Amino acid sequence: MSTVTKEQIEEKVEETNKNPYVIILHNDDHNSFDGVITNLMKHCEHSQPQAEQVANIVHYTGKCDVKKGDKETITKIFNKLKGAGLTVTMEGD
Repeated sequence: MSTVTKEQIEEKVEETNKNPYVIILHNDDHNSFDGVITNLMKHCEHSQPQAEQVANIVHYTGKCDVKKGDKETITKIFNKLKGAGLTVTMEGD
């Protein structure tokens, strides 16, 4: 069993605070599972299993965080997903 040090916890908190922007994918009636999966793999660099899991979460819960990061990176990815016709929102500071 590994031991988590105070420094490791502080590093993770610091890393999270550096990336306050998030893209949220919302369920809609016009995108197919395959289209959503393809776009998540292409634009968010998700693996196929990860993209499939996100598609299922969105289908059953209505939304799911798909990418976190700095404002510039998240804005670029958000615009690509939006341009591909996905229903996405962006949240952050």
